[in-house]
Amino acid sequence: MSEKVEVLDGGMGRLLEALGAPFKLPEWSALSLIEAPEFVSRAHQLYADNGANILTTNTYGLVPHMLGQERFDNEAKTLASRAGLLAREVAGTKNNIRVAGSLPPLFESYRPERYRPEQAERILRPLITGLAPYVDLWIIETQSSIAESLNTLAEIRRYSELPVYISYTLKDESGRTAPAELRSGETVAAMVNHALSAGVEAILFNCSQPEVMSDAIQKAISVIRHSDTPAVRVGVYANAFMPEPVSDTPYAGISYLRPDMDPPNYLKWVKKWVGDGSLIVGGCCGIGPEHIAEIRRWVDTSSPENK
Repeated sequence: MSEKVEVLDGGMGRLLEALGAPFKLPEWSALSLIEAPEFVSRAHQLYADNGANILTTNTYGLVPHMLGQERFDNEAKTLASRAGLLAREVAGTKNNIRVAGSLPPLFESYRPERYRPEQAERILRPLITGLAPYVDLWIIETQSSIAESLNTLAEIRRYSELPVYISYTLKDESGRTAPAELRSGETVAAMVNHALSAGVEAILFNCSQPEVMSDAIQKAISVIRHSDTPAVRVGVYANAFMPEPVSDTPYAGISYLRPDMDPPNYLKWVKKWVGDGSLIVGGCCGIGPEHIAEIRRWVDTSSPENK
């Protein structure tokens, strides 16, 4: 490992549930932010204490279909500001930790066909302006299509010039390893070319089965190396979900976790991804502080660059 590897934090919702925070659907992780923000601080602190270089704000659930339209209209900016402040306060307790402002899918995860570009600005504005004073970079997460990700990036640029990471979710039905595709069916190569033209600092893959990540990493790096911006980095943070079909009922239930995604086994995937060329690694749903600690120990012992 010759280049410095950056370690992201892990999932928020499952950790909040394990800590005993208020937790139910459809609000998911946003409920703790509303009713018991001290649990959000505890979650961030656990990730900081276990070696994460980046803390992601707890803003994934701050969208109308999870909060409800009335609460979103009345409270979205206030809640985004609270989420940014909580992450910033914890980041300030450690050296070399950055805060990433999370911007989620606006109309439901994994469902690119539900994206409504004409409604995006009114959802993004309070999230971006609420988070902006507290973040060091932006991470546009769990994107299923090129259009939504680039429209969100364009909206960020109306308010902020901070670095932007974009992270995409991939088709990951049981047994699939390749070819890697966005959930929209768009190719990784097409996505990377668009993202590079838009000026991203990093391209990541998240909230998908670990089996599909290597092909995506390799394809992305190939495009980047032949581009005018070869310094753009690639990253991965997989989830621990069992494979499941897309449902027509949003958030119909809590997804089951894979029994083989304990920290040592997840680290095996991380080692493969770093070997593929990933320079940013962490975890998504079901990946917790104990996984991040395992990654951090390996990263620090594998290269003096990371100490």
